[in-house]
Amino acid sequence: MVMGSLKQETKVVVVGAGPGGYVAAIHAADLGQEVILVEERERLGGVCLLEGCIPSKTLIHAVDLLESAKQAKQMGLSFGEAAVDLAALRGFTGKVVDGLSRGVAGLLKKRGVEVIRGRARFESDHSLALEGSEVSGIEFRQCILATGSRINELPLGYRPPVWHSAEALALPSVPARLLVVGGGYIGLELGLVYAGLGARVTVVEFFPRLLLGADPDLVEVMVKSCEKRFEALLVDSKVTAIEKSAAGFAVSVEARGETRKLEFDQVLVAVGRRPNTDGIGLEKLGLETTREGQLEVTPQGRTKIPHIFAIGDITPGPMLAHKASREGRVVAEVIADQPAAFDNRAVPAVVFTDPEIAWTGLSEQEAAAQGRKVQVGRFPLSALGRARSLGRTDGLVKVLSDPESNLVLGVGIVGPSASELIAEGTLAVEMGASLEDLMVTIHPHPTLSEALMEAAEVAAGFPIHLPPPRKKAR
Repeated sequence: MVMGSLKQETKVVVVGAGPGGYVAAIHAADLGQEVILVEERERLGGVCLLEGCIPSKTLIHAVDLLESAKQAKQMGLSFGEAAVDLAALRGFTGKVVDGLSRGVAGLLKKRGVEVIRGRARFESDHSLALEGSEVSGIEFRQCILATGSRINELPLGYRPPVWHSAEALALPSVPARLLVVGGGYIGLELGLVYAGLGARVTVVEFFPRLLLGADPDLVEVMVKSCEKRFEALLVDSKVTAIEKSAAGFAVSVEARGETRKLEFDQVLVAVGRRPNTDGIGLEKLGLETTREGQLEVTPQGRTKIPHIFAIGDITPGPMLAHKASREGRVVAEVIADQPAAFDNRAVPAVVFTDPEIAWTGLSEQEAAAQGRKVQVGRFPLSALGRARSLGRTDGLVKVLSDPESNLVLGVGIVGPSASELIAEGTLAVEMGASLEDLMVTIHPHPTLSEALMEAAEVAAGFPIHLPPPRKKAR
């Protein structure tokens, strides 16, 4: 293990250069702080940029183009036989990732943030020791932990030579038969990528339905589309064994008390992530984690040791890059003695399947669990002009509101560009907008964004492009 002999001092040290850490470092520097950023990897940007959100969305877009070319025949357009050049696709994805990573490095350099490579662990509540670095340690006044998360392993007692998301995103090959273990957003997104590239994909999900965090009416639309593209969708099932075979992998799948053995050329395991809070010396500080391995923090991002902050995947809440970035800004402002808190009403979630699913604020299943009454306005994309012109009418937009105040409480979308449309719903929840605010805001025509206005009209009881609601009997 390489360790340097030089020690450095700084006011603020940030551990981890992902979307939470580098944002915190940049914002803290902009606010006049002396900042050192410690990162174990050679490239900056974290899992999201290097082997997560960015490469996966690049590949998803490529597959979407393939699908669009196929669907174009319905409009009278023909392009001939489509071909996939895996080497060129890898190269394009790599350029996207490298360009963004270099951009992060440039932004940090322009702010005067010193970047030190190495693995950090606490020696005391004001010092870090570094492994694999030319610097032996860092003395600090304030520390921001942004160490992110890593993949979960299947509880099989050993690690078979299967793919995880990083290996799958590297596009080593397109297997004829691919098993995806896990029906969460990572498994579904990557499963659709490989199905689009020509693999016969089977998905195994432990729970009775896919994407438990999203409302069933949104998921059902996506599932119908996936059923056409996947070889099989096996819910309420679990993988009990994976063995190497002459063909690739022999996999035992248990469902409803029965076990069957299936053959695949490759297996992709996507069964969630866990926080990187072990191995960084928290026990030396007396900082305990939750059962999930996360650190409890105040709205200002402080741990139980006030000058040590934590953000991103190692704190409670969804493991999302945009949540981490927002938290990074908050803690930078707190350190600069500015009034700031992570008091956001809504954190949007997006699943980049086809069709996309997005939701923000209160969901229907959350409202039901809380025993809270909500009024729901649903608008099907089949009634929207722009959706029809795109040939994409599979989906809906719904707006949840308070029955008494008409305050917008949540928005759910399944359909094309849901990932872009959800920002308006998040703004509505965040600013405390009412149904009327959405209704009187002029939305350009013809666009998909009109569906939000239309859903608000349905919730308010005054739809224009749907049959009128039944009048209540007196």
